Order: sequence, then C-alpha cells, then structure tokens
Amino acid sequence: MLVRSLENTIQSRFHQQKVSLLIGARRVGKTELLQKIRDTSDQKILWLNGEDADVEKILENRTVANYQNLLQGYDILMIDEAQYIPDIGRKLKLMIDEIKPLHIVATGSSALDISQSGEPLVGRTFTYYLYPLAQMELKQTENILQTKQLLEDRLIYGSYPELVFIKTLEEKKRYLQELVNTYLLKDILAFERVQNPQKLKDLLGLIAMQIGSEVSLDELGKNLQLSKNTVERYLDLLSKVFIIYQRKGFSKNLRKEIAKSNRWYFYDNGIRNYLIGNMQALALRQDVGMLWENYFLSERIKVNGYNEKHFESYFWRTYDQQEIDLIEVENNQLKAFECKWKLHKHKIPVAFAKAYPDAQFEIIHQDNYLDWIE
Repeated sequence: MLVRSLENTIQSRFHQQKVSLLIGARRVGKTELLQKIRDTSDQKILWLNGEDADVEKILENRTVANYQNLLQGYDILMIDEAQYIPDIGRKLKLMIDEIKPLHIVATGSSALDISQSGEPLVGRTFTYYLYPLAQMELKQTENILQTKQLLEDRLIYGSYPELVFIKTLEEKKRYLQELVNTYLLKDILAFERVQNPQKLKDLLGLIAMQIGSEVSLDELGKNLQLSKNTVERYLDLLSKVFIIYQRKGFSKNLRKEIAKSNRWYFYDNGIRNYLIGNMQALALRQDVGMLWENYFLSERIKVNGYNEKHFESYFWRTYDQQEIDLIEVENNQLKAFECKWKLHKHKIPVAFAKAYPDAQFEIIHQDNYLDWIE
C-alpha cells in the first residue's frame, strides 16, 4: 500500500490542541488515509462518520458535558465527511477549546464544505489538501524505467488512486466517466444553486481547450449564453471542489507585461481529457503540449504542498507574446519554468531576463522533469 505524503505530517501534530482539516476532491483517498492512520496508531481514537444520522444525533446537544462524556478515554477524534453535521464548526470549536488534551481530524470533500463550517475555527486549525496521487508518492512502487514508461498513461488518464491500479484502458475510461458524472460535481449541486448543471460541464470543456492560454470571461459567457458574473461564479465553484485552479499573470517591472488575465488548469489530466472526449494515444494528438504543461504544473502543486512550501505562483507573458509557463516567488526570489515536451534550443525570454536578471530559469522536459516533482 502506498504511503501518502501527508500521513506522517498529520500524525506528527497529534500532540497539539488543534483541528486538522483534510480537504480534497472526492475519490482522492481522504477516508482511506484517515483509516490507515487510525488502524496503525497507538493512540485511542474515536471514529465518526458525518453521513451517519446517529452521529448527527450524538453531536446535536452542543454542550461541554455531552462532548466530555463522548470523548472520555480518547486522545483523538476523527470525523469523516464532517460537513454533513449541522453547525459542525461551532461544535468542533467547543470541543477543542474545552476538552484537553484533544486533537481532532475532520475531512471534507471541498472548500465549499469548509465554507459551511470553518469560520468558527479560525486560528485553531491545520489545513491539509489531498490531491490525486503525486509522482512523489508513486515512486514508492516503481523504478525510473517504469516511471518513464507510465508517463504517457498519466498524461492521458491521470492519477486518481483507484484508477492508477486499473489494468485495461476501457476500465479506466469507465472509471473517469463515473467519477465525472457521479462524484466531482456532487458538492456544487448539494451546496449551491445551479440552475443548469450541464453548463458546468460545458464550461469545463471550454476551459479544457484553453490550457496554457489566457481565458476571457466574456468569451466564455457568449459561448455558453451566460452572464460574465455567472461564469465567474461557476469558475469559483469548480475551483472550490478541486477540479480546476487559477493562475494569475505576474507583473512587477514592465508596462507591457500582462497582469490582469488568468489561465486555468486541471488538477488531473484524466478529468480534462474525459471532458473533451479525447483519450487517444499521444502519437495521435495535437494537444500534447497542453497535456505536458497541465501535468507538470499540477505535480508541482502537489510536491510544493506536501513539502509545505507555499510559493506564490503565476504565469508571465508580454503583449508581444514572450511568455513563461510558471513563475514561483519566495522571499522576492523568482524561479521561472518553461514546459516543453521535447527539448529544443530555448532561451529565457529577453524581456524577462532584462527585467529580472536574478531569476532562476529552467526548461522542463521529459528528461529532467522528475527533478522538480519528486
């Protein structure tokens, strides 16, 4: 069984009087991770399922006495799918403030869930984001030759935990179909009023065709016959359930730098490819550059997040078409990455080099990408 990168991090903080929030899209393995921690820990852990009506009744009486009685003899409380419990934020706050020692771990499948419950917990939490399997996790079970051989599969089908162990391509396609149609949009439809769910899929399809390009909300609205405000709201909802994420333009020195536009990427290549109905091999595709860029950027988010390196991340482009795919900023130090599926002679853009002479610059290609994502 793979050891998820967050496993040791979460356990290392069990001694602190805090609430650990484990957040991520559905089917990325939150419940399995928590169950493994529970089953291997030597501490006394109370496990509750937030979807169980009996659990809701047990926690309904929001008093210190009730919770002291419930937690007597336990070191840790784990609540899976905590968002289904009404007023869960205030209940967790009361427990963590009044019952000592105690550590609580609660899972939720999106930032929408936390918006229902998280406000009372300000200053009392560690928040962890779990993603589809990262290459830094997959390397536990494969050597470098296997990793290189499996790269095409990951560019096409993605890295959801159950999917990577499915053997046949047809089964992988069916898994992605079920994942998109049954699970990923569930939170939006449960917590937000969306009059036409098909518009969400249509919007995702348009975003999927614009990987690596600036996205116009006005253009999206015209294509979908939606207002700009509605498009903006839908994009926000889709980012909160960890299907897509936004990357803003970087600008500091040059007037000709593009700063107000945004690009959108998918956390998982398989979801992106299913939405456009293209699961063809790389040799038959015209979008390999998009797949490579999307894959590297999502893997970079995972490795930075799991190593608790919270960089500010951007793309960079000028109005005369000079561009860089990823800019990371830490303590005013810039790291620039340009994604190229095949390595050709490619130099740092002249305008960027002049404006930011101290910035590091790397071209990411098939031969060196593991140095940056493992």
